Order: sequence, then C-alpha cells, then structure tokens
Amino acid sequence: PRMKLVQSIIATVTLLTLFAAMGLLSASPHAAESPSKQLRHVVLVKFKDSATPEQVKEAEKLFAGLKGQIDEIEDFEWGTNNSPEGLSQDFTHCFLVTFKSEEDRDAYLPHKAHLAFVEKVKPLFDKVLVVDYWAAKP
Repeated sequence: PRMKLVQSIIATVTLLTLFAAMGLLSASPHAAESPSKQLRHVVLVKFKDSATPEQVKEAEKLFAGLKGQIDEIEDFEWGTNNSPEGLSQDFTHCFLVTFKSEEDRDAYLPHKAHLAFVEKVKPLFDKVLVVDYWAAKP
C-alpha cells in the first residue's frame, strides 16, 4: 500500500509538472479561459460618393498592409457593413486594429507608414469615426 501511495504521488507530481509546462495550470482558475487583454482600435469609414470602386479597394489594401509595416499591430481585420438595422449612419467599412498595449497604439498613431496611409486615403473619406477600447470578455 505504501509503495502504491508513493507511485501515485510521483504520477500526480509528474502530471502537474507537465500541465504547468504546457501552461494549463495557473494561480487563477479562470486564467486559461480569459486571454490577455487587447486594445481595439475601431475605424468606421464612409467613403465619398466620388470615390471609385478601385480607389476604395486600394484604400482597403493599404490599410491591411499596415500590419506588415508596423510591428506594434497585433492583429487586423476589416469588413463592409451588412447590418439590416439601418443604423449605420452611412458608414460602409469597419477596420479593426488590435494592440497589446496603449504604448503600442501610441507608437502606431505617429508611425510614418500610418501617417503616409492617412494622407493617401484621407481625400477619399466623407466621414470617419474612431473608437478605442479594452476588449472585455465575461
């Protein structure tokens, strides 16, 4: 019986060590459920009526290309409005840039690639709305 107890303890410690090494254990029981906080930078755009489909496509491509030029960008996604609610206030595009920290966002804003992008596409925009927030998950 004593040998079985020792073997059981060794097996348990081995499993716990393995789980810890895999990041499956933490001091918080909810740590594995909630990823690290992320700062979201939401840019809503309404293009001018005079903007051609080619110009809009180029603006989309240029915005997406910033992820490869600015290291502080953690993630990027975008899409066009398809809400049936009729509350878009004529905004047609949503661009979502994700950062790990406010410092990363603050490095992105004056970055030469971002400033060059803004100067190029700004004449195509009729309206722009920007909201930044820390993503909260239950």
